[in-house]
Amino acid sequence: MRNLQRLVKIAITRISRNPYHALAAFLVMFLTFFVVGAFILASIGSNTLLSYFESRPAVTAFLKDGTSIEKVKGIQDDLTTSRIVSKTRYVSKEEALKIYKERNKDEPLLTEFVTADVLPASIEVSTYKLEDLSKAASILKKDSAVEEVVFQKNIVETLTNWTRALRNIGGAVVLFLLATAFLTTLIVVGLNISLHKDEIEIMRLVGATSWYIRIPFILEGIFYGAFSALVATAFLWGIFTWISPNLQRIFSGVPILPTGQSVFLYLLLFELVAGTLIGVIGSSFATRKYLTV
Repeated sequence: MRNLQRLVKIAITRISRNPYHALAAFLVMFLTFFVVGAFILASIGSNTLLSYFESRPAVTAFLKDGTSIEKVKGIQDDLTTSRIVSKTRYVSKEEALKIYKERNKDEPLLTEFVTADVLPASIEVSTYKLEDLSKAASILKKDSAVEEVVFQKNIVETLTNWTRALRNIGGAVVLFLLATAFLTTLIVVGLNISLHKDEIEIMRLVGATSWYIRIPFILEGIFYGAFSALVATAFLWGIFTWISPNLQRIFSGVPILPTGQSVFLYLLLFELVAGTLIGVIGSSFATRKYLTV
């Protein structure tokens, strides 16, 4: 235990003696974990947003007047057997009138002369995946009882493409930054090894073991990684706390940000583990490459 405390003290002393090296390593790794955390949160948010739109009726088929309930059930059965539709809902003329009046309750002139006979009945459709909405719309358009199909195709396709691009670009950027953080740790620890050659030589002469000489440099790498991850996550949490109320007010009812503080707890644990691993691996490579003991 005393040896470990002494090794930690040695590592801290070496870091304080080389503040510019420590600052360079911290800044690079901070940027890495900040961007990694931001992409993780964006990915969680995009998945939440996709699930939200997938669970809501995205295709609406307006039916011709006189369409029987049996015909409506037949259309719903056809959609269900397609295995792409998660839910269908029949909206009668009376229900359509209630919805219309609720949406326009602040405009009495728009609701005064509107009756159920004027509004069409409809079928609202949700699919398991957003990319299947086009297939559901095609099925509905082929039915003779369907007057019109409303389907926001451009919005859906844009959202799907944006989410896919975010994942692909984010993955590539994350890998690049992790590799940069690893190389930065290796270079900084390597430089510090070269600056402490005399001290290392003295430790070797007095009988210090190989691991006793290496461990302070490994602890140095762990410090860079873990501390950078902690600060980066704290910055992300602060930014999230700052912008969250405004975004929730603008996009009322639409989940565009991850909810719950547990998300940041898991993010912190992930980044601390990743930072520690990068620190250990980078400094271990540096001691093997630049340190001969």
